[in-house]
Amino acid sequence: MQFHHHGYVSGDPRVKPAAGVGINRPADLPAEVDVLIVGTGPAGMLAAAQLSQFPNVTTRIVERRSGRLPIGQADGIQARSVETFQAFGFAERIIAEAYRITEMAFWKPDPADHSRIVRSARAVDDEMGISEFPHLIVNQARVLDYFAEVAANSPTRMTPDYGYEFRGLEVTGEGEYPVTVTLGHTSGPHEGNDRVVRAKYVIGADGARSKVRDAIGCHLAGDAANHAWGVMDVLAVTDFPDIRTKCAIQAEKGSILLIPREGGFLFRMYVDLGEVDPNNKGAVRSTTIDEIIHKANEILHPYTLDVRNVAWHSVYEVGHRLTDRFDDVLPEQRGTRTPRVFITGDACHTHSAKAGQGMNVSMQDGFNLAWKLGHVLEGRSPESLLATYSEERQVVAKNLIDFDKEWSTMMAKKPEEFANPSDLEDFYVSTAEFPAGFMTQYTPSIVVGSSDHQELATGFPVGKRFKSAPVVRVGDTNPIHLGHHATADGRWRIYVFADQPAPVAGEQAESGTGKFAAWLANSPESPLAATPSDADPDAWFDVKVIYQQPHTDLDINAVPAVFKPQVGPFKLTDYEKVYATDPNADIFELRGLDRGGVVVVVRPDQYVANVLPLTATGELAEFFGPLLKRHPAGQTLTV
Repeated sequence: MQFHHHGYVSGDPRVKPAAGVGINRPADLPAEVDVLIVGTGPAGMLAAAQLSQFPNVTTRIVERRSGRLPIGQADGIQARSVETFQAFGFAERIIAEAYRITEMAFWKPDPADHSRIVRSARAVDDEMGISEFPHLIVNQARVLDYFAEVAANSPTRMTPDYGYEFRGLEVTGEGEYPVTVTLGHTSGPHEGNDRVVRAKYVIGADGARSKVRDAIGCHLAGDAANHAWGVMDVLAVTDFPDIRTKCAIQAEKGSILLIPREGGFLFRMYVDLGEVDPNNKGAVRSTTIDEIIHKANEILHPYTLDVRNVAWHSVYEVGHRLTDRFDDVLPEQRGTRTPRVFITGDACHTHSAKAGQGMNVSMQDGFNLAWKLGHVLEGRSPESLLATYSEERQVVAKNLIDFDKEWSTMMAKKPEEFANPSDLEDFYVSTAEFPAGFMTQYTPSIVVGSSDHQELATGFPVGKRFKSAPVVRVGDTNPIHLGHHATADGRWRIYVFADQPAPVAGEQAESGTGKFAAWLANSPESPLAATPSDADPDAWFDVKVIYQQPHTDLDINAVPAVFKPQVGPFKLTDYEKVYATDPNADIFELRGLDRGGVVVVVRPDQYVANVLPLTATGELAEFFGPLLKRHPAGQTLTV
């Protein structure tokens, strides 16, 4: 965390100085906004937290409830989401309060007595070391609280506007605010009255029954599996030995997915209620909590479950549905106009809860979209950037639904229906990278380059998330994870993995790294040249260098100036962008980096956008060409 560069900070450094629209921010919802977010679920709150980092973008998020969510239905936090929490600055705190999944136990009928269950296997949760971050369980409400804190502490001082229900919208295409949104007051002195807000863009994060989705003519299409589950969060006394371990339990009487919860006592059970009569679906939906508990006891035999308190329960049928687009541009309009209304999360994809994907994928929807809106609205990028949201995220949602269909089908099978007794645990282990959130790979587009130079950095696949690795920061000699220093501030990252020569004072342009640094700092074709003249030199691009030598062999004064920008009103030198290899974990070896020098470009949402040799300055300029709005010389653009 960096601070003091604007002057001494005596309070909490996480509370940033108010700036832009955050200065004298109106308490009441204004009549005109840049972005109106409908719904304070995971996708909406992450989008709000990201947009709150853009001081000159007026973003408001509305919610029909009168206050914060007290208890959420989602609870699974995959490692990719914890990486994202790290970027927003609260990973350490949420890990401390969460339940951590390290193993999963599998229970099946006892071969000697099928009426009883026995533990048949255990599986390490992340056996392959996919991430340095853990797999967590924590209530959705707490995740939303943390994002709300980030937004409230941001330069824009963003807070949700509670008590507003979405009623309809019209994309007029006219004027600066071409989307007219009708909201209804759901509480307070104006309850029942309508309110009209005009917006440049609207994000529908309003759940599976999304009214924003309906307003733009999108429909969820798919099917239901006609299989029902009862789910309950309970406090109970039991002799089941793995009650504090994630379990898949398959018995003659049905199946249970057991998820221990944060706090050490609460746990969740998904209890198999069997096939649903398609002619009488209301029957299973009226299943009582007592019936769910009775069914759980039948499955757990010979163990017993004495439920003392029920925090929440529900009954649902497995369904898999997806919209054909995630914005308001019809197929025949593609290429003729850019979107104005977007849908995220459950508004555009629904599936079972048992794979722990809903909240995680929804948050990545919000992350993907929000930085793009911020760049367009602050004049960094053209509106064509916004078309990539639907193109990228719809494919991810389709892959998720395909995976969840297979997982939920296997969870509903009876033990005797498996060809191999270990099929369930084998599937869990072999597919671990997908539910963890690391199989997403965006295809070439305006924001993802080709893989022509992939062999230079085999550990950073183009289109996949940037996988962090240990390095040593030269200035203070601290060992850190390189990716952990990238915050969700809306900036592109340019990582320069240096060639073999160490920097030498007065000879910065002799090595490949020196020549690239000189081009980056001085060429009008450099992406850095697009940065407004009144902003810090790293305001739009966070440029870092990683040398192959240990930190003891590097002279910080010999490092090219572009890697040590002068920032803030006092033009102080930033020493936190220069790194050396960790002798115990050489990043060049860990990530398959060519020692002739490599440039890895990473998007604001942490996905690798391009891999290039140090000499490919023309290709780098060509990649950023369509992404940047270059302003006339001397023109300033406050950011």
